[in-house]
Amino acid sequence: MRIHRYGDPSVICDDDIPRPVPGAGEVLIRVAATSFNPSDIGLRRGLLRSIFPLDLPYTLGGEVSGTVTEVGADVRDVAVGDQVVGRLDGGGAAADHGVAPVGTLVAAPASIPLAHAAALPIAGLTAWQAVFEHADVAAGQRVLVVGAGGGVGGFAVQLARHAGAYVIATASPRSAGAVRRLGADQVVDYLTTSLADAVDEPVDVILNLVVADAAQNAALLPLARPGGVVVSVTVPVTAPAGAAVTAKHFVARNDTGQLAALVRLVDTGAVTVDISASYPLTDLAEVHRIAEAGGNRGKIILTP
Repeated sequence: MRIHRYGDPSVICDDDIPRPVPGAGEVLIRVAATSFNPSDIGLRRGLLRSIFPLDLPYTLGGEVSGTVTEVGADVRDVAVGDQVVGRLDGGGAAADHGVAPVGTLVAAPASIPLAHAAALPIAGLTAWQAVFEHADVAAGQRVLVVGAGGGVGGFAVQLARHAGAYVIATASPRSAGAVRRLGADQVVDYLTTSLADAVDEPVDVILNLVVADAAQNAALLPLARPGGVVVSVTVPVTAPAGAAVTAKHFVARNDTGQLAALVRLVDTGAVTVDISASYPLTDLAEVHRIAEAGGNRGKIILTP
């Protein structure tokens, strides 16, 4: 599934192209699934071209799970038949077969369907880095997850709970049940309840996972205790000069060590991969249309 130009979902094409051949240090993967992420919309529309310029035509799909069918030269740690999962920063997973550098892959979880593992790399790594690197969540803390109904939010709730935190999560009624099942101690319906009313005492950490305007972002700061931290994975949340709250913004990076740790948590049952929907890969344009209309929840996988 490729785009030949930037534009609306209609630019996504179902192309028949030669099967790629792995080069040195690469493997060929028979794709079990890829996963949709909101950032895919920005890539398709060209909104991220200053940061991630695409070499068009571009095969979509930034994360993959599948089975290795061929290895290139100098590949020693992965063999034909291995089931793997990984983040592909150059795309290419929205296809029957894809090529990946062996250094971007880890063994897939053994406890869940291989296709479901495609939901892990981008959302899971973003949540991991927000919770453990930037917020340094610890046992006994109070953590507010703003936007817990999305793919990153589901993992952030679980990882914060795994760290021993008390988790307050915002979600719509459509997502509230899933967020509770994933471990949130308190779920706030942001459509009917203001956070100022719902959060009865200051929190140690705020994880902002939604795109909001300056006024909405500024309203988060008073919810954090003095010395607390606000971490945003979307737009920056700016703390005024002299504020007693630290505001951070980051772009998640690829990290196979963290991805392998996530896989271990999945296999021990500490983290659940919550798949909200599965579509045929050829429905990718429709998934984009639904997402732009605000109709998606959680993690969506697409299977060839």
